Amino acid sequence: MEQCYSSEQLLSFCQALLYAVGVPEGEAKIVASVLVDTSLDGIDTHGISRLSIYLSRLQNGRINAKPFIQIKKDGAIASIDGDNGLGQLVAVRAMELGIELAGVHGISFVSVNNSNHFGAASTYCKMAAKAKMVGQAYTNSPSGIAPWGGKRPYFGTNPISYGFPHNDNSVIIDMSSSTVARGNIILAAKEGRSIPEGWAIDKDGNPTTDAKAALDGAVLPVGGPKGYALALAVEVMSGILSGSAYGSHVGWIYDDGTEPANVGHSFMVLDIKRLMPIEEYEQRMNHMIQEIKEIPLANGAKSIRIPGERRQSIACERTTKGIPITRSLLTELNQIAKEIGVNPLECCGMK
Repeated sequence: MEQCYSSEQLLSFCQALLYAVGVPEGEAKIVASVLVDTSLDGIDTHGISRLSIYLSRLQNGRINAKPFIQIKKDGAIASIDGDNGLGQLVAVRAMELGIELAGVHGISFVSVNNSNHFGAASTYCKMAAKAKMVGQAYTNSPSGIAPWGGKRPYFGTNPISYGFPHNDNSVIIDMSSSTVARGNIILAAKEGRSIPEGWAIDKDGNPTTDAKAALDGAVLPVGGPKGYALALAVEVMSGILSGSAYGSHVGWIYDDGTEPANVGHSFMVLDIKRLMPIEEYEQRMNHMIQEIKEIPLANGAKSIRIPGERRQSIACERTTKGIPITRSLLTELNQIAKEIGVNPLECCGMK
């Protein structure tokens, strides 16, 4: 059972919950906006469904509700210490800085350490694309992928995302180094569902469809050894270069540990105007996309989609009909709201 709510309803509710556990009002709005926008795009595994664990870790001090984010700049390159703040807040600040530096230098690179899970990498690439720039985002994450040939996880699912401006929308590429984002398995375990074959192995290295066994084992890399190589590259970009934790040293906020996760990110931004006029870029993009769309369909295919189109379609539908929230998630968040003195999210939702 699901109930749909408007973005405004959910933004107000999420912001109130974050504020109630100590996140300053303006910063709570930034994080809530990222969570709601992610769910609006249909990426439910990385949106509002993650709020309850963030609230828990803010309450027990494992995530810093009021971080002092420190920035060091050296020309087009910058490094950020997130002071163990919420990943969404730290990442938004990092991409804002990346866009600013790219505007001055034409290109920028921003590394981040001492952060936390930042949700969907596409969020930050959309920021760059909106500024008519090309954006890249990388992040490491708790061990989930075994190196090719091994049965014990070492690398995280380590996503990489690109954002390219395209008219009023963006071409967004967002993919993890694993066959599937670990958030899908976490959500399946939480809801008591099985997972498809080929997603993961258990702790003994055997294929499994049991979500909980998969969390104790490892997610399989996408494309076999190619996915393993991609995971390693992302680990260097976001973990090694940033000075954050890497590999099996990255913390997982779903366990009972008390140490900061120390997740690392990195962001690259390119100002297109340094290469060609935006109008010329748009014309070339439009022509390429038109040619792609005109390619004859394979048997059984209904259409050829450009990366990001499905999210835009879902966002349009959910803007009108509302964002669906499962009954279990609604119950969980309303229970937390009751405990911290926040008005619950009404069960009626959108009418």
